Amino acid sequence: MTRRLETNKVSRLPAIQTETANGKAKQLLEAVQSKLKMTPNMTRVMANSSAVLEGYLSFSGALAGGSLPAKLREELALVVGEQNACQYCVSAHTAIGKLTGLTDVEIEQARDARSNSAKSAAALSFARQVLASRGQVTDADFEAVRQAGFGEGEVAEIIAHVALNVFTNYFNLAAGTDVDFPKISLRRAA
Repeated sequence: MTRRLETNKVSRLPAIQTETANGKAKQLLEAVQSKLKMTPNMTRVMANSSAVLEGYLSFSGALAGGSLPAKLREELALVVGEQNACQYCVSAHTAIGKLTGLTDVEIEQARDARSNSAKSAAALSFARQVLASRGQVTDADFEAVRQAGFGEGEVAEIIAHVALNVFTNYFNLAAGTDVDFPKISLRRAA
């Protein structure tokens, strides 16, 4: 039996306000606000533990400095979010994806692990397979993404993006984080 969080539930963890935060959590929230010009609810809920927020920001920041382009990183987040039925993440990455230049069509395709670019489609298919197999991908899966033109470091980053997005998906689903981006309807049953 699959249990899913109803999307209209009240958040199970409070969203910490920057003004009332203390110590490390306050510093991290101020840094998020400074960088993004907003403080997403996800980071405010993560601020219940400065270790969680710092871990997320460090992992996300490191991958942002990797070799995968921003558009592909957003497409990866969309396919993982859709597969995990995380409305918060699909909504957030739809908005962020548009800022990176993704079109509505590209966003819809990414949610289904598809792309007009053969290389991007291979990355999205591989990411979906990593997720579906819980990391137990086959040699053929690896060969397909390599044949599409991804080097060893890029393949490692695709896997890391899956892990990062599983973390944010599970965090938001479990915490019941209120969606503070334009809400996108999920395709998977909740």
